[in-house]
Amino acid sequence: MKIVVTGGAGFLGSRVIAELLRRQDAGDLTVDFDHIVSLDLAENTNDDARVRSVVGDLADPDLLAQTLGDDTVAVYHLAAVLSGGSAENFDLALRVNLDGTRGLLEAARRAENRPYFVFTSSLAVFGGQMPEVVTDTWAEQPDSTYGAFKAMGELLVNEYSRKGFVDGRICRLPTISVRPGKPNSAASSFASGIIREPLNGIASTCPVPHGTRMWLSSPNAAVANLVHALEVPGEDIGPWRGMNIPGICVTVEDMLASLERVGGSEARALVTDEPDQQVMDIVCSWPGEFDVERLVNLGFVRDENFDDVVRQYEREFVARA
Repeated sequence: MKIVVTGGAGFLGSRVIAELLRRQDAGDLTVDFDHIVSLDLAENTNDDARVRSVVGDLADPDLLAQTLGDDTVAVYHLAAVLSGGSAENFDLALRVNLDGTRGLLEAARRAENRPYFVFTSSLAVFGGQMPEVVTDTWAEQPDSTYGAFKAMGELLVNEYSRKGFVDGRICRLPTISVRPGKPNSAASSFASGIIREPLNGIASTCPVPHGTRMWLSSPNAAVANLVHALEVPGEDIGPWRGMNIPGICVTVEDMLASLERVGGSEARALVTDEPDQQVMDIVCSWPGEFDVERLVNLGFVRDENFDDVVRQYEREFVARA
């Protein structure tokens, strides 16, 4: 039996694969598998013999048919054109984020054993006038191309699950901070950049007002929750499979204060304000806080505070002299 991970060579995908392997080795993963297939535009660099890379286009139905099969026990669908890229290229976002998701669901539908289908969605499915704290029952009203296609993907996953074709789990992830590496095309990329770059002695700019509320998760918490989503009984999730994955609510000013406490005034001084209306139009339309008590009771985790998140990044990724 195998697990297929789209976007498996990417930041989150590669870490989800590593955590699935670690949990299997520890003997505390309830879903059994023999190997993991990473489906991406690049190869996964994990040298574990249980990992196999398939390099190709998610929107290629023949490739999906060849990659999935009756031995697929679960699918993690992480691949997507991100928010900034979706805003710039509608047709690409349509082909990958919507058509690719439907094609993957169709390939999973043809498997005989009703595979789990973990779909990473986004805060971008919300918009318009929202309460201070968004609840499980708040309806999607996306204000961006990325959010619109993610909302459509959610409806598809839920319908395929309702029909019994897959066992869907929709994970609306918080903004991940702090991501190592280089900036990506996400409108929220600055949420890592204003921490990551200064801790490495590099100047960074903040494109949004300091009072902007952000719903954030460390990479470690996000990966733990994505793996946990595979194991939560469907009846505990309920008939609507959308879940607002736990995070912490902090303002950009809070984030910069954490940067200064961890990295010092020199690091904080490397962040300057450079308002970007396109980024503000996207990010400032997202909710800043969610009621996640139900999911915490289902075993999902959240970070304690943003200082610890910054320290986690500093310990793991900041070069020492």
